[in-house]
Formats: sequence, structure tokens, C-alpha cells
Amino acid sequence: MPVLEKLLRSKLVVWTLLVLPGLWPLWPLFIDEDPSVTADPLKFVLHHLGLVACIVLAVVLTFSPLRVLWPQWGVAQALNRHRRLVGVAAFVYAALHVATHFVYEGGFDATLIPITFKTALGKPFQLTGLIAFAILLVLSATSVNAAIKWLGGKRWKNLHRLVYLAAALAAYHQAAARKLFPMQVVWIFGPVVLLEIARVWKARQPASPTPSGAARSG
Repeated sequence: MPVLEKLLRSKLVVWTLLVLPGLWPLWPLFIDEDPSVTADPLKFVLHHLGLVACIVLAVVLTFSPLRVLWPQWGVAQALNRHRRLVGVAAFVYAALHVATHFVYEGGFDATLIPITFKTALGKPFQLTGLIAFAILLVLSATSVNAAIKWLGGKRWKNLHRLVYLAAALAAYHQAAARKLFPMQVVWIFGPVVLLEIARVWKARQPASPTPSGAARSG
């Protein structure tokens, strides 16, 4: 088994890869080399968590098309073993981003949270972010096996297709909020779009004809 495939099959490795991006803001906060970070550290953390949430969401959306396009590739198979874990991680980062936003806007006064929420509803980029978060919340809550049995396989699958809407809303949210340059949004979500197009294209290709010799032997 190739080394990369073996590593990606390990839950410990995947957990490490998911946690490290969230810890990265701690390093710039403890050094004084970047005044833009130390001047407003909470804002820096807010933007960073939003960025990581988008990256993790985009990453998990590549798993299925990679498996369809290269079904024999061990790396694609290894990644799909952790699809639920990575999807929940995207929600966790989104939840931390939303919580940090409310703290940033209203401080630690819980009475200001409803006001902050009402203000967010009046801003398109914040509204789209909240809708994306709500979708991820529902998908995370229904990611357990019991939810699949309760909803039924077909309804569960249709529900979880809303993740694509969440990704589109998250991309708009990041670009419109100017937390990222639009080109960076393209770099994050562009590969997902290309892989999905390739998957649809492959699904529409006619099935390969059965060799005559194989047909006779059957």
C-alpha cells in the first residue's frame, strides 16, 4: 500500500490535518511582527476561521468526484472513508466563525446577540453566511446513521445535496465580505466545480461495449 494512502486511512492523521489549521492563528498572535494581526486579533481569528471553514468544506466536496473519476485510486478511497468526519469539521469551523462574529460585534454581552443577529439579516453577505451555516448545521445533525434510517436513504441523500448550495453561499459570503480576494475564492472552490463537471461528463458517457469474446464466454 502506498505511503500516502496508508497515512490517509489513519483517523489520527486526518484529525491532525483538520485541527492544525484551526491552531494556526495562535502563532501570529504570539509574535509582534505583523501589526495588522496584533492591532485587532479577534478580527484576524474571525477571518481565519471563515477561511478554514471554506477550505475544509471545499475539500470534502472533492471526495465523491475523485472516487467516481478514479475508482481504483487508493487515495480517493482512503479520503472517502473520512467524508463524514471532514464534513462535520467544516461545520465546526463554521460554528466557531459565527460565534466569533457575534463576540466581535457584541462583545461578551449576551443581550446584544439578538441585535447583532438582526443586523446580520439586513446585510446580504452576512445573511448568506448564516443560511450556509444553517444548512451545515442540519447536515451535521443528520450525518449519523440513525438519521439515515429515519429519513430513508433517498430523502437523506437529497437533503445532503444541499451542501452544494451551502458551498455556493459560503463562496459568495467570503467574496462579498472582502475577507478574501475573489481570486482566492476561485482557488478554493474552483477545483470542486471542475471535478463536478468532470463527474457529470463521465456519467453521461455511453457504457463501454462488452467484448464479443467475453459475451460468448458468458
